[in-house]
Amino acid sequence: MDDEFAKLVRRVNQPSRVVIDNNACEDATVIQVDSVNKHGILLEVVQVLTDMNLTITKAYISSDGGWFMDVFNVVDNDGNKIRDKEVMDYIQSRIETSAGFVPSRRGSVGVMPAEEHTSIELAGTDRPGLLSEVCAVLADLHCNVVNAEIWTHNARAAAVVHVTDDSMGCAISDPKRLSTIKELLCNVLKGSDDLKTAKTTLSAPGVMHRERRLHQIMFADRDYERVEKAGVRVVEEGSSRPQVTLLNIEKDYTVVTMRSKDRPKLLFDIVCTLTDMQYVVFHGMVNTGRIEAYQEFYIRHVDGLPISSEAERVRVIQCLEAAIERRASEGLELELCTDDRLGLLSDITRIFRENSLCIRRALISTKGGKAKDTFYVTDVTGNPVDPKIIDSIRAQIGHTALQVKRNSSLAPKPPHQETTMGHFFGNLFKARTFQNFKLIRSYS
Repeated sequence: MDDEFAKLVRRVNQPSRVVIDNNACEDATVIQVDSVNKHGILLEVVQVLTDMNLTITKAYISSDGGWFMDVFNVVDNDGNKIRDKEVMDYIQSRIETSAGFVPSRRGSVGVMPAEEHTSIELAGTDRPGLLSEVCAVLADLHCNVVNAEIWTHNARAAAVVHVTDDSMGCAISDPKRLSTIKELLCNVLKGSDDLKTAKTTLSAPGVMHRERRLHQIMFADRDYERVEKAGVRVVEEGSSRPQVTLLNIEKDYTVVTMRSKDRPKLLFDIVCTLTDMQYVVFHGMVNTGRIEAYQEFYIRHVDGLPISSEAERVRVIQCLEAAIERRASEGLELELCTDDRLGLLSDITRIFRENSLCIRRALISTKGGKAKDTFYVTDVTGNPVDPKIIDSIRAQIGHTALQVKRNSSLAPKPPHQETTMGHFFGNLFKARTFQNFKLIRSYS
């Protein structure tokens, strides 16, 4: 009886309808999700679409009461509609059978053994050459990096690295060896002027979405607090910074509006942060253009209250700015494609360090004996890299192995536009009988 009851609960809580329509919009596939509402379901759906490498160009969100009704306009990496029937069926199946969330391990940063690999989570003060030092330690300990993701933001660094034993090709399970790995990596992460001690602990077994985990690690490390450091350029002030404003509406909602450069996975990063901060999106609108993205959310805390204090307002703004900036592709994009081997990543990052390159973000992957790594680099002061240095590095590594993909410093700036709150939402809320809202306070 208990098993049958559990099955019934799962069926009740699964989305009751997912409709994928290629006729409703001229330039995008429309995905409509109607479901019983629960905390975190928006992130669950957005995560499925993001993991499929789909770009969300527009979205309409409504989850008042016990029902969740969302519409997403999506395209593939080439900007085209989703035509493949198998892909469409897979998206529908993933959303309908998504099994909720693994409990947050926000305060747990360390080494987690799994069947196929050992997951190492790192957090500490960012500095030139940090990734090179980490990779050198792993190579010396005969740990082969099979995939990894590294983020830096506001003088902090976080990474989730999956390694295997070089000789066995499987996860490292020996407690003594794991302890040695943690100890040596912790020593690397501890900077001489680091006011925040690098922490390493053995995590409980489980599976965590890697990008969600990176957000949680950096949030726990308080990377959203602005710091100024002599000789190092922090994120630029002005129009290139995301613009986040908060307004309260008759004690019912806090309205969050965000303007920023558009980029892949932007909506996921924002919704992930709001969910981990225990805020619920009741209504929302996402609209992206060629360069800029505009997002507007009506939120409350899980206790049912809007933002009520200046300190909370400032913290939410800082955290949303950090969520937008962490994955921003700062600097020159370099792509490495070559045969994988033990110590490859250590050698590549050492060459970067010796040529005074600073790695701002990196995505490491291996498949079928091949390594495909992407690095976003600047010089040590955060400025664009001298093309002559890149030519020299490519000569050392191999011109066919290391390719220059894109330089974000040459990207056009988004045009500055003034928008009244509710410009996109006016007609939407009138249709939903939300027509008598009155703005009573502005925090901006």
